[in-house]
Amino acid sequence: MKPIAIQLYTVREAAKEDFLGVLKQIADIGYKGVEPAGLHGHDPAEIRKVLDELGMVCCSSHGPLVSKENLNEQADIARTLGYDTIISGRGGDAWKTLDGIKTVAAEFQASAELLKSAGLKQGYHNHWWEMGEFDGKLGYEIFLESAPDVVGQLDVYWACNFGSVSVPDLLKKHPKRFPLLHVKDGPLVEKEPHTAVGSGKMDIPACVQAADPSVLRWLIVELDDCATDMMQAVRDSYAYLTGEGLAEGNK
Repeated sequence: MKPIAIQLYTVREAAKEDFLGVLKQIADIGYKGVEPAGLHGHDPAEIRKVLDELGMVCCSSHGPLVSKENLNEQADIARTLGYDTIISGRGGDAWKTLDGIKTVAAEFQASAELLKSAGLKQGYHNHWWEMGEFDGKLGYEIFLESAPDVVGQLDVYWACNFGSVSVPDLLKKHPKRFPLLHVKDGPLVEKEPHTAVGSGKMDIPACVQAADPSVLRWLIVELDDCATDMMQAVRDSYAYLTGEGLAEGNK
C-alpha cells in the first residue's frame, strides 16, 4: 500500500479562515501527507514545524513553472517543506492543436531541466481537456513523449474524460511516468459535483492497482467541489481508501 495524502485545494474555503486548524483536522483523520496549493500567507518554515508536530509531510506542491528568475526561491521553499516535486498544469485552449501541445511540452520540459539542476522534479496535473485524440493518440500521450523529464500526476477522474478513456490502460501503457495519483470520484457527468472517493462511478481499485508499484509514491485525495459537507467527504475518502487496503494512513 502507498501512503495517503490530500490536495489542500480540497479544503480551500476552510483553510482561508483557519489554515493551521485545517491541518490539525487533516492529521486527526489520519492523512500522512498534504499537497499545498499555496500557504494562505504563512511562512514555509512555520508550516513545516506544524506538519512535523502533526506527524505529516508535504508529498509535493502545486505551483507555477520555474524560470531562472524564480528557481532559487522555489527550490528554497521545496527544501524547507521537504518535497521534491512541483506540480503545474495548463488550461484547455493550448490542447486543441498539435502545435499547442508541443509548445506546452517544451515549456514544461524546460522547467523540468531547471529543476533537475536543483535536485527537484517538474510534474504535470491533468484535467479532461488533455484527453482529445490526434490520429488515434491522446494529446496527453503526445505531451508525455515530448516532455520526457516531466513526471505525471495523473488525476484519475479527469483522465477518464467522463468515461471515454480507460485510466487503467493509460497507466499500464506508461508505467514509469506516474509517481503520483490524484484520486477523486464522482458521477462522471460534466459540471456535476464530485463525491467522496468510493461513492461515485469511478473504479478506484482498478486505477490504483494499474499503477506500477515500484514507481507510485502517493495517493492524493482531491475533490474540486462536493454536494455534501467537504470535510466529511475528506473523512469518508480516507476511510474508503484505507479500509479497502488501497492506501496506508496514520490511523
